[in-house]
Amino acid sequence: MEKRWELRDIPNTDYLESLSKELNINKDLTALLLQRGITEFEQSKSFFRPSLSHLHDPFLMKDMDKAVNRLCEAIFSNTKILIYGDYDVDGTTSVSLMYGFLKSFSDHLEYYIPDRYTEGYGISTKGIEYAHDNGFQLIISLDCGIRAVDKAALANSYDIDLIICDHHIPGEQLPEAHAILDPKQPECPYPFKELSGCGVGFKLLQGFCMQNSIPLEQLYQHLDLVAVSIASDIVPIVGENRVLAFYGLKKLNHSPCPGLKALMEVSGLKNEIDISSIVFYLGPRINATGRLTHAHDSVRLLTAENDSETEAFASVLNAKNAQRKDFDKTITEEALSMVEEDESLKLAKSTVLFKNDWHKGVIGIVASRCIEKYYRPTIILTESKNKATGSARSIEGFDIHEAISSCSDLLEQFGGHTHAAGLTLPLENVAAFRQKFEKIVSETINLEILQPKLEIDLEVDLSFVNYKNYMIIKQMSPFGPQNLKPVFVTKNVKLKFPPKIIKDEHLKASFYQEGNHLAYEAIGFGLAEKSEDLLNHEVFQVVYQIEENTYRGNKSLQLNIKDIKFD
Repeated sequence: MEKRWELRDIPNTDYLESLSKELNINKDLTALLLQRGITEFEQSKSFFRPSLSHLHDPFLMKDMDKAVNRLCEAIFSNTKILIYGDYDVDGTTSVSLMYGFLKSFSDHLEYYIPDRYTEGYGISTKGIEYAHDNGFQLIISLDCGIRAVDKAALANSYDIDLIICDHHIPGEQLPEAHAILDPKQPECPYPFKELSGCGVGFKLLQGFCMQNSIPLEQLYQHLDLVAVSIASDIVPIVGENRVLAFYGLKKLNHSPCPGLKALMEVSGLKNEIDISSIVFYLGPRINATGRLTHAHDSVRLLTAENDSETEAFASVLNAKNAQRKDFDKTITEEALSMVEEDESLKLAKSTVLFKNDWHKGVIGIVASRCIEKYYRPTIILTESKNKATGSARSIEGFDIHEAISSCSDLLEQFGGHTHAAGLTLPLENVAAFRQKFEKIVSETINLEILQPKLEIDLEVDLSFVNYKNYMIIKQMSPFGPQNLKPVFVTKNVKLKFPPKIIKDEHLKASFYQEGNHLAYEAIGFGLAEKSEDLLNHEVFQVVYQIEENTYRGNKSLQLNIKDIKFD
C-alpha cells in the first residue's frame, strides 16, 4: 500500500545555531535534538549521557511510604507474601524482578500468574482464594489491579493486604487496597507517568532498598528485566524509561541474568542487543507460553539460576514460540483469504472476521497482521465458552475503543484503549456487530488516515551518511516510542548498479546522488516490487534509516530503505 510521506517540523529553530555551536555538531544533527525537545546544553548532556542518578525519588509516588512500610513489616515478621502478575511480558518480568530480588530477604515468597483462558486478565477471584487457602497475608500485584475493585474487597474480607503496582489508567473508582502505586492515579505527584508495570515494581524495590540501606547496585543487577518490559510493552522511551532501558540494555549485553542469556542463545541473537532485538526476538518467546499454555514457564526461566534449568526452560519457550508462529501464519492466511474472497469486505473501511476454531492466544497478532495488509481498524473474533471473543487493533488517529463502545448494546463486555481492545459478545450477535461497527467506522473515520503515514525527520543529502554522523545518532538510542530512530529522505537519487532481489521479497541496491558519485549500499525489506520501477526511472526519492551492517567481520554503513517514490 502506498504510504503518505510527512516531513516533521523542526521546532525551536531559534536555538539551532547556538546549540549546534555549543555541541560542536552539524545543524542536521542539532535539528534531530530540537525535534526531541532538547534546546539547551545541559538537556543534551543528560540525553547523551543517561545516569542512574537521574532516576526520581520513589517516595514522590503516592502511597509509596505505605507500600514500603507494609513490605518491610511483612518481611521482618516472616509473613507469607504472594507476588501476583499478569501473563504478558510486562507482567512476567515484573514478577521475576520482585520475586528474584526479594527472595534474598524472605523465605516466605511465592508467585502467582493467572491462566489466560480460565481466569482472564488481572487479579482473579481464583488468585485471591488461592492466597486465602494458603495463608498469604500480603499480595503484591504487578502490571494489573488498578481496576480490581471487587477483588480488592474480596481480599479485604479475608484480611489480606493488597499492594497494587500498576501503570494502567484507573477507572472512576479506585480499589480499597492497602497501597496503590500507579503514577496515573489522581493526585499522584510522581513526575514521570509512563513507567511500565515492571518499572513501577522497580520503584517499590528502590524505595525498599533506600529505607533499609540496601545498596542500590544490588537492585540494578535486575535492570535487564526492566529493559525487556519497557521494550515489549511499547511504553515511551523518554525520561526515566530511557535511563532504565539504557542501563538495562548494558546489562543484557554484558551480563544478562541466566534465563535471558539462555533465551538470547536459543533466539540466535549474536549482535548487540537493542530495543528491536527485544521486541522481535525475546518478547515474543516470553509471551508465547501465556498465549498457548501458562506463563509460569516464563517466570521459571527468568528466575532460574543454574544453566541446566535455564537451557531446558528456554527450549520450552522457543518451542512454544515456534508453535505460536505456526498458528499465527495459518490463521493470518485464513483471515486474509476471507477478505479477498468477499468483495464487500475488501471494500469496507474496517475488518471484522470470525471463525470458531481460531486460537484465542494469537488473534491479537492476527489483527495486527491484517492491518499490515489492509490498514484499517480490525477485529478478529473466535469462539470461547460458547461466546464470541476477540481482539481489536486500530490505526493511528482512530479510537477503536470508542467505536466498540458505540456497539455496546450488542456486547457482553469490552475494555481497552484507543489503539487496542478486547471484547466478548453472544455468538448470534456477530453479524449484527460487524454491520454496526462498519457503519460507525465509515461515518466517523477520516479517510486520509486510511493511507499509512511514513513520518520523516529530515531531508538530507547522501553525503550526510557517514560514520561521524552515525556515531552521534547511535548515542541518541535507545530508540522507541517518542524517541524513534531517525528517518531521512533524500531526493535526486540514482541507481549505481542494477538492483538484486533477495529471497523473492527483499531489495538490494546501490545508490548515488548527482555531484557525489560515491556508492551507498541499501537494503529494502519487503520492497522487491520496487525493482522494476528503479530500472525504469533515472531519478527517485528514497526514505531510509542509517544502520551498520556486519558481513564476514567487516562493518559498513547501509541505508535501510523504508520507501521509494519516483518523480
